[in-house]
Formats: sequence, structure tokens, C-alpha cells
Amino acid sequence: MVPHANAYFFRIKAAQRDLIAAAGGIERAAEVAGFSKSQVGRWNHADSPDLMPVDAALRLEEETGRHDFTSAIAAARGRKLADTTLEAIEAGDIMARFSDVMRRVGELSSEAALAVADGTITPAEATNMIDKPTALLVQAADELRRAAAKVRGEGGFMVVSGDAGG
Repeated sequence: MVPHANAYFFRIKAAQRDLIAAAGGIERAAEVAGFSKSQVGRWNHADSPDLMPVDAALRLEEETGRHDFTSAIAAARGRKLADTTLEAIEAGDIMARFSDVMRRVGELSSEAALAVADGTITPAEATNMIDKPTALLVQAADELRRAAAKVRGEGGFMVVSGDAGG
């Protein structure tokens, strides 16, 4: 298998880059993961065939509270992670989740428009201007769906104005 011919490879590479950025960049990620800056730099480089070992990914996920790498691996096998901690999303949070989705849609639209403006999409544009904002949009949409499920389970949601009396 040629790594660059596999879409999942690019998804895993994007997840690695997201984790490295969330950890504070290459130097900080190297500290947390217990690997050299050079090795973390190869993980972070879109054209490098290097993938993180699982122990490094788990350390970075623990540090950042994100599960990008594990989610990408699960998706490559046709699976999806379930949040077992189930941090309760309050019913009122549905408004914030909806707002976040709309903001992410705007970011994706803006970035994608820039990427296609010249009639071509380079590999770097596909990664930085389309893949990254799309991943953030999908995450926001998942959070909105969880909030909607909570609202359904609680029988609905109503916005009450602070000056309801008058």
C-alpha cells in the first residue's frame, strides 16, 4: 500500500496535526509524547509518511482532552467512538451548539472559497483550507446532535426572556 493513495492516511495525518496544535505545537507535543522534536515534526508534516505510535497519541489525547487520533483510527475501521464520560450537555446549551455549528459553516465556506478561487485545489489547500475546518464542523455538529437529544429527552426547550413580566 502506498500511504499517499489512502484517504484514511490523510485523515489520520490531519488528526495528528490537530493533536500537535492542541498540545501547543511541536516542542510541547514532543515533551508530552516523549519523542524528539524532529520525530514530532515528521508526524506534523502532511507529506511525511510517519504516523504516531499509539502510546504517543494516547499521551497527547490525555493532555489535550481531545480524541482526534483515536477517532480517525476508528473511522478507518468503519467505527465511531462513544463518549463514555458523557459530560452532560445542558438543554440550554443547544443554542450555543447551534451557534457554533453556524460559525463553523461560515469558516468552512470562507476557507473553501479561498481554496477554489483560482480553479485548483492544492494538497496543502485540501488539508488546511478544507479538511481542518470540515473536521471542526463535524465535531460541532455532533455536539449539536447530543444537545438536541437531551432536549428531546427532557420534553423540549424554551427560551425565557429576563424581562418576561414586562
